[in-house]
Amino acid sequence: MSPEVSVVIPTYNRAQLVLAAIASVIAQRAVHLELIVVDDGSTDDTWRELERTAAAANAEHADRIAMRVVRTENRGVAAARNTGSALVSAPLIAFLDSDDVWGPDKLACQVEYMRAHPQYVISQTDEYWLSNGGRMNPGLRHRKAAGDIFCDSLRTCLVTPSTVIIRTALLRRLGGFDEDFTAAEDYDLWLRILVRHEIGFIAEFHATRRSGHQGQLSATVPAIDRFRILALLKLLAGQDLNSVQRRAVCEVLAEKCGIYAKGLARRGRDDLAPLILEFAADAGGVWRERGEEATANAAAAAMRAHIKSRHLENEWRRERPASK
Repeated sequence: MSPEVSVVIPTYNRAQLVLAAIASVIAQRAVHLELIVVDDGSTDDTWRELERTAAAANAEHADRIAMRVVRTENRGVAAARNTGSALVSAPLIAFLDSDDVWGPDKLACQVEYMRAHPQYVISQTDEYWLSNGGRMNPGLRHRKAAGDIFCDSLRTCLVTPSTVIIRTALLRRLGGFDEDFTAAEDYDLWLRILVRHEIGFIAEFHATRRSGHQGQLSATVPAIDRFRILALLKLLAGQDLNSVQRRAVCEVLAEKCGIYAKGLARRGRDDLAPLILEFAADAGGVWRERGEEATANAAAAAMRAHIKSRHLENEWRRERPASK
């Protein structure tokens, strides 16, 4: 039988954590699925454990699960998710981070929800938060909701990879995750979706988000706001924003640029701080009220070059057209 949903798990040096994630997928009830686990160049026992687990899963659960493991060079979580997504065959894709786990009815509940609500191209469930093994209560600003959450998601990412199901055709049309992002790659993708689409929400706890462990990405990547700044610049350089969305993006962009520029100045990066402050000034000025796609595109290119640790493109200032 063809799978109803494809599950993609990226992992790197998480031999034990990923086995718990996989076990929670295998335990899913009342759904036919394929599971693709992408080992992003692990150097520990992850690959050996994945091969062993896949062989056992395919032998014991062949009537409802097809598991495949793929090994790549280390290119980051965005590339790993894209590698897995390119291989899926189901009309729906669910992502699961290798340090998270699902409840046994997560997929069946969400697949049925997507069938009953064809207007949604993406949906998510609620989730428990665990930190260092103990329960946490997320703040009000993290509360999930259905509908148009684009503006609310600009300051705080309100979509979690491990709770999401997305229509495969949409993900491929958008080109997947931006592989230049070492972090906040999900923030970038969700905003590119939410700018045009409402999100469905199942107010039931079907996932557990685990944090506080060694190697957690958000704790190992410095200055994550630089990736969020790039995501916002990409939105301004496009054609999708309406006037309300544009003003909201510019407001948040100016805030994040101001914070990031102060951090750069504290670290003695006087070569970069003025450029980031210029982004902030433009976001609070000409970009806020009208489309400035050319300058926003140039700013995004400069930010991308900075993220890639290359020499910043001084051409951004020289080639920038005069304000109208």
